[in-house]
This record gives sequence, structure tokens and C-alpha cells, in this order.
Amino acid sequence: MRNVSVTINGNQYEVPSNLTVLEAARTVGIDIPTLCFLKDINEVGACRVCVVEVEGARALQASCVLPVREGMVINTNNNRVRKARKNTVELILANHNRECTTCVRSKNCELQSISEELGIRDIRYTGAKREGTYDDLSPSIIRDTSKCILCGRCVSMCKEVQGIGILDFTNRGFETAVGPAFNMSMKDAPCIYCGQCMTVCPVGALTEKPAKDIVWNYLEDPTKHVIVQSAPAVRAALGEEFGYPIGTNVTGKLATALRKLGFAKIFDTNWAADVTIMEEGTELIGRIKNGGVLPMITSCSPGWVRYIEFQYPELLPHLSSCKSPQNMFGALAKSYYAEKNGLDPKDIIVVSVMPCTSKKSEIIRPELAVNGVPDVDVSITTRELALMIKEARLEFDKLEEGTFDAFMGDYSGAGVIFGATGGVMEAALRTVADVLTGTEVEQVEYTAVRGLEGIKEATVNIGGMDVKIAVAHNTTNAGIILDKIKSGEADYHFVEVMACPGGCVNGGGQPIVPANIRNVIDIRQERAKALYDEDASKSVRKSHKNPEIKRLYDEYLGEPNSHKAHELLHTHYVAREKFPL
Repeated sequence: MRNVSVTINGNQYEVPSNLTVLEAARTVGIDIPTLCFLKDINEVGACRVCVVEVEGARALQASCVLPVREGMVINTNNNRVRKARKNTVELILANHNRECTTCVRSKNCELQSISEELGIRDIRYTGAKREGTYDDLSPSIIRDTSKCILCGRCVSMCKEVQGIGILDFTNRGFETAVGPAFNMSMKDAPCIYCGQCMTVCPVGALTEKPAKDIVWNYLEDPTKHVIVQSAPAVRAALGEEFGYPIGTNVTGKLATALRKLGFAKIFDTNWAADVTIMEEGTELIGRIKNGGVLPMITSCSPGWVRYIEFQYPELLPHLSSCKSPQNMFGALAKSYYAEKNGLDPKDIIVVSVMPCTSKKSEIIRPELAVNGVPDVDVSITTRELALMIKEARLEFDKLEEGTFDAFMGDYSGAGVIFGATGGVMEAALRTVADVLTGTEVEQVEYTAVRGLEGIKEATVNIGGMDVKIAVAHNTTNAGIILDKIKSGEADYHFVEVMACPGGCVNGGGQPIVPANIRNVIDIRQERAKALYDEDASKSVRKSHKNPEIKRLYDEYLGEPNSHKAHELLHTHYVAREKFPL
């Protein structure tokens, strides 16, 4: 790549010719503010906050979409540029719901941050405001257009990354808004509730449906036995809410915090992930040996399940019948755990802490209940747990390293990696390899399914049999694989799909990371590393080797895919209308 010579703020630099002015400035230590820009997702120059002055050009230029060229003379911080940026942000604020102190994004709002950086203390513009829409009808997402700044990030994420496109610009001029077609509620649109729109929203226009107050109320109800489970990816991100570097594993402090919040028992969803491998791996082997529907596709990600139900209902027979680990845990808590402790299942409240907003919709599915009792009662996000810890005035960084309760909390390394794309596949292969060969296969790391490539394909030889596998993350890539299956091009045995880019570590309920950090750090990679490191540190790295899992089957379920296991741990899916008008 050749370099070009540019002058920025009076200093000459050599920079690669394929960069934008924004990127070039950052390579030499000059930070140009942005608002709508998000690398590889939303590069449209819409907000005009990143404008710079270029010698020879009459108008200021949006640096995020302006390529560098030889001899370019750029000023990123003169009086004209500063006035233009301040004027732009004031105009955005003039049409913005500025109830900042009560907004869930207060202190983590990019508009708030840039207003402070520009020294805005007063809004000179007054007049009409767009009429806002407040939509809280879905079980997972709240949309408040009075806070929307029309940056387009959510539109690009939903359309270009997730390949769904239920969010778009509607109307024209002053009445322009962002939302589903016909101003439809998110409840009625074919939304998969992945929450990726809210992870990129710079303000509080898109947020999760809160449930933490429901949890507080249950914890104070003496008639209820309230237990909690925490998903693998939570430990890799929760620390960010308390100032820890991205990708810090806080398993011990997470366990202590949950105990101090008052839960009767604290358990780890990793244990249920091990159960899932037992059921899913056995189901896969049965399909291969008995001529079942192949490829079998994982069913752990509720956003992915909603996607196939909406977009490819004819391929539903390919889904594993297994419930997700969240719901497997809940079903066993209200049966196995209840019997062991002499509790009435109706008195047990199962709370789940998930990196996922789609889990909020999953728990209310009628297919995910046993004898009319829902598997899980409340699902909160990593962000909501952080708020509860702060409300309880716990000093997270000073908490001792605790442990989860063993009975349904001990887990293998295979259970940990469920939170990263490729993790379910790798965990399954570790167990399937032992079962198919009838021996203990030494190999435990299947690196071919790791990493952030959108679609990974591999052939793994197990006991002389070639098992063809594929892994996809984000629903655009899922659609590519499903199209291959529909056309008959695919000859896979097993496919893993996660709805969110990078898997659960980057779920819609994880801590919000502002664009200036997302643009330079791959949060998916850093958080996944925390899970793989924990897996490597475990003495037991295969689900079927977990002593607590052996105990479950010996004492209660009998064997994987037994009649009892099917009653508790398996389910079915439904075709959904795309636009039920």
C-alpha cells in the first residue's frame, strides 16, 4: 500500500492512501469527534460532527467518508470547525429529549459526552420538536424516538450486519424518524430481539425492557425461594461496568455479588450448558445413525430461533429439539432441584442473568414450560445486574472471590466456551468424539471452529467418520447457510448458529461500549479470550466428564434423550408470520 503526504494542523505526515481523513488523523494521535460513525457498520457522514476544513474546499467535509489524497492540507480544530461542530450538536439537542438524569444511558451516552467536550451549556435553538413514539410492548426492547438522533447506526446494524432490516428511516424532512414500517410496534414486527440495535445506539433511544425491580420484589417475598443462574458470557463483560478492562474474567466477584444480593442459591448456567451438550450430542448421534434430518442445527440462541421461525420456517425440522441452557436449567431447578430440597416448583423463582435481550422473550414462550410452570420466571441482562449491584451499594472491586453452589453450579471447560461463537460446536465435538469412538479422545481443542470469521466450515474425522460442520454468527451469515441447505448445496452434519456477531459475548444485554472504543478494540475477541482462558484452566474440559452431570443422569434422568429428559429438556418451534397486520 503506497503512502501519501498530508498536512494536518500544520504538521506533515505520511499516511496509507487507503485511509479516510478520520482514520489518518487517528494514526497520528489526533482524535476527531464522531457521533454517527461506527467502523465497518455505519460510515455515512450523516451527523456532520466529524467535519474538518480542507484547503481548497469551500464547505467543511465529513472526515469519516473523505479519502486522503496526496498534498491534502487539513485543519481539524480551528475556530470555524469548532463552531460548526458545536452548532450541529446544539441543533441535535434542540430536538432531543434531554431528561438526562433519568435516562438509562446517563453517563454512558455519546451525545452527552460530546456535548460536554464541546462545552455546550445552553441551547440557542427553540421551536417545534418531532412527536416521539414510546413503544414498550415487546418483551425485550423499548423504543423511544424522542431520544433518537437519526444517526442511522441501528438501521445499519439491523439491515447490513443482521440482515433483517426491520428498522429504517421513515417519513421525510423534519418528520423523519427511525422505526419499523408503518410505525409498527417492535412486538408486531419480525424482530428477533437480538438487541444489537441498542448496543450501537449512542443515546437512550433503544433499551432493554427492564426487569430488575421484579427481581427485587421476589427477593423480598418470604413465600418464594429465589435462585439465580448466570450465563457464561456474563463473567467476561460484567467487570466493564465497574471500570475493569474489556475481557476481564470476574467469575469470583460475580458469584460473591449474587450471594450478597440475597439469592437463596447461586448457580452457573455453564452447568446447564454441559447438560445441553449431553442432550444435543446424543440427538446428533441419533440423527446420523438413524437417518434423521441433517444437518442438525443448534437451538441455544433464542434470537436465531426467532430468525428461522420468521424467515425459513420450512427448515425448522433441522433445529435441535433441545431447549437452551437457560431453560434447561429452569426446568431442572423446578424438578430435580425441587425434589432434592423438598420444594414446591410453584414456590421456586428462577432468575437468569443473561448477556442477551432475546432471552426475555424466550422465557414467556408457552413451549418452554412444564405442566404449566414456566422454566424461568425472570431474565435480566448483564447491564441490569450491574445496576442491581450498584443499587445495593456493593463495592464490586473490593468483593472477595466467591464460588457458585456446587449442586447445579459445577461446570466443565466445555460449558464455559458456550458464550463465544464456535463454542457450542467445540463443546459438542469433545463429547461426540468420545461417544463415537468409545474411548477418551485426547484432543479437546478444535481450533477450526474458533475465531471471528463469519462462516467457518470444517471436516472433523472422528473414529474414522468424517463429520462435516459449519459455524455461523450473526443472522446474515445464518441466512447464507440456510440458503445452501435449501438449495441442496450443503452436506453438513452439524451447524452452530448464534444470532449475535461474535456470539453471546457480544449479546444485546452486555455492557454498552462507546464507538471511540469499539472502533479500535474488538470487544468480541477480548471477551471470548476470557472464556477460552477459563476453559484451559479447568481440570475437567468435557461435559460428560463433569461429576455433577453424571450424578444428574444417574439419579434422575437415566440417560440423555430419555423419556424424562425429553419431557423436561426438549421442545418444539413454530412458524411465525413476518408482518402480522
